[in-house]
Amino acid sequence: MAIRMLPPQLIDQIAAGEVIERPASVVKELVENALDAGATRVDVAIEGGGVQLVRIRDDGCGMSPEDLPLAIARHATSKIAALEDLERILTLGFRGEALPSIASVSRLTVRTRRAEDPQGLMLVVDGGQAQPVAPAAHPPGTTIEVRDLFHNVPARRRFLRSETTETGQVARLLERLALARFDVGFSYSSNGREQWRFAAATDEAQRRARLSRVLGDDFLAGCVAIDITAGPLRLQGWIGLPTFSRAQPDLQFWFVNGRAVRDRLLTSAVKLAFRDVLFGQRHPAYVLNLTLDPREVDVNAHPTKQELRFHEPRAIHDFIHRAIGRRLASAGPAAPDFATPGRLPGVEPLRVESRDPSFSARSGGGRTSAFDAPAFGSLPFAGVGEPEWRDNEFDWRSFSNAAPATATPAASLPANDEQPLGTALAQLHGIYIVAETRAGLALIDMHAGHERVLYERLKHRSPATPPAQNLLQPLEIALLPAERDALRAARAELEAAGFAFGEDRGDGVLSITRVPAALASLDVARLLRELAASVDASDDAGHHLEGIGNEILATLACRAAVHAGRRLSLPEMNALLRDMEATERVAQCNHGRPTIALLSLAELDRLFLRGR
Repeated sequence: MAIRMLPPQLIDQIAAGEVIERPASVVKELVENALDAGATRVDVAIEGGGVQLVRIRDDGCGMSPEDLPLAIARHATSKIAALEDLERILTLGFRGEALPSIASVSRLTVRTRRAEDPQGLMLVVDGGQAQPVAPAAHPPGTTIEVRDLFHNVPARRRFLRSETTETGQVARLLERLALARFDVGFSYSSNGREQWRFAAATDEAQRRARLSRVLGDDFLAGCVAIDITAGPLRLQGWIGLPTFSRAQPDLQFWFVNGRAVRDRLLTSAVKLAFRDVLFGQRHPAYVLNLTLDPREVDVNAHPTKQELRFHEPRAIHDFIHRAIGRRLASAGPAAPDFATPGRLPGVEPLRVESRDPSFSARSGGGRTSAFDAPAFGSLPFAGVGEPEWRDNEFDWRSFSNAAPATATPAASLPANDEQPLGTALAQLHGIYIVAETRAGLALIDMHAGHERVLYERLKHRSPATPPAQNLLQPLEIALLPAERDALRAARAELEAAGFAFGEDRGDGVLSITRVPAALASLDVARLLRELAASVDASDDAGHHLEGIGNEILATLACRAAVHAGRRLSLPEMNALLRDMEATERVAQCNHGRPTIALLSLAELDRLFLRGR
């Protein structure tokens, strides 16, 4: 069969398949173009799930008579001009593919006007065939209408879902964009009915109102703000406390330099930070923006620009997981749904002041590095203007090799309350401690709280092998090849925890000659198989070993903690409360279960109808 050149229209339709998958893809590309044009307001209207009509109106810079015909030409763009520009991209679009791809599979109308021009312009394109540019009345900005999507590519149209599904995809996309740019006003209408409207957020109250509208009041009540800078890296946003977790990862929003992305490295870093504070298979909720030098990230890795490649992935991963871990450690425990919402009495969001010199960061927008990370305006994720990047002597890549920070006693407790967990009154059923606090009543799960205290002490102990017990007969465990390889990689961590191994016979059998004393009565074979299975091949290998080591420490802490049924004296209960007050992440045990429940005086008054 002879090789032939494809016609330009077919080339555009093939290329459109890479960029335009469904109506939500059209909305994404056009809204991002509007944001790149400096729009402060973007109005989106769709009909028929976006198949019949997508209309995007903005108040951006508009286009000139010379630029408008070029806007629908392939690889024509105002955002890059040379290879050097491709290596430091700050705009959302840059390839010059969106408009020509959309025009090739729809009926496209563009109306635009610059503020300095006396009249607007109009360009109509039907299935890739453009008509001459004509004058038209239009306010400053641009309006783009996309009608009958895929009308000339019926095979693509058959793969679209129902109108309800496509409408939901558009709504979710716009909510994500609204969380990326708080400085821009958005409105969204479907089939002639306005669904929501956001004014540009100019203060904290408006940002929180938008956050609540998109993610719900529960997220707003159960999250803490984070703003941490280390060298040229800045992490901003909101993270849900462990008590606000989800059965599925549906409230996870990542932005990099203001661009909405779905990146495995970033989600893995957050998952690692929540590893020992989430219960079971729960998922964290968060809205996070990572700001870094654009030369350190490649956004040209996928047609949809939602997958990234970092030049220093390990440094990025470590910065995120340590920053979030320390922010969670500084946040007090939240009350459960049946108690008064909030943290320990009087606890407010705190600035994160790390004691690790290599972690040059603090929250609240402050910076300790000489590097000016982009502020993106005065609002989180604002993205207005192009920041100036410059080098400095701070080697941010060394952050990944930084030693973990030591425990910070009472990091989450208010300075005006020396004993926020109060004074122990009694023990319930040998399980719970009842304590009187300044604000009301506290209920503490004594085993879970003691478990967290011991776990944090073990993690920050000086390097020393814990008490271990030699076995009269070596314990031999037959392992699968993957299990054997995982435990070999973690051998140093296992030996530090008190294990000792016999010679490797090479037949897949692991010989154990010594075990930690706290584990002597457990099924050690099962424990080791579970540790090996917990290694996720998608995560960074260095964190596998840290995870296995922490699994062992968590098991040691669980075995050594006081158990249900043990009667404690009042001095013993008060000593436990004081230890908990000086411990990080004390709101959850090592398995993610809550340790503390708070009832305020107001809640108690409501229970007994006092004041009515």
